Amino acid sequence: MPNGSLELFIYKEKESSLTPPLGSEKLYLIAVGIARGLEYLHHGCNTRILHFDIKPHNILLDEDFCPKISDFGMAKLCPTRDVSVVSMVGAPGTIGYIAPEVYCRNFGGVSHKSDVYSYGMMVFEMIGGRKTLTQKWRT
Repeated sequence: MPNGSLELFIYKEKESSLTPPLGSEKLYLIAVGIARGLEYLHHGCNTRILHFDIKPHNILLDEDFCPKISDFGMAKLCPTRDVSVVSMVGAPGTIGYIAPEVYCRNFGGVSHKSDVYSYGMMVFEMIGGRKTLTQKWRT
């Protein structure tokens, strides 16, 4: 994709880079585009697709900054749209974006709502201009 990933444009600590920051209107349009993409994956396909790794690095931007969801390596297919809760072995996803129910069964079943949680964490990063989880917290 011509503009690379969303990650290149949202973090304020990268102000010295060659990529100019995006305005709030453009970030809003990108967030709406991602939400529409998730809605299509969850409800628009005959087979429901759960991505499990929604994060700025996996959102590619075309020449018009239209977002495209990428990297379906952790995705899970639900053959029937009636099924809303899926079984999981392990906890797929990236720390900082994983919904609590994915890694701890006490919070409920894993469903398409796990992608919505990840989307919300990503929107926090888009608004705040910084990562939700820094290297200090990972160790």
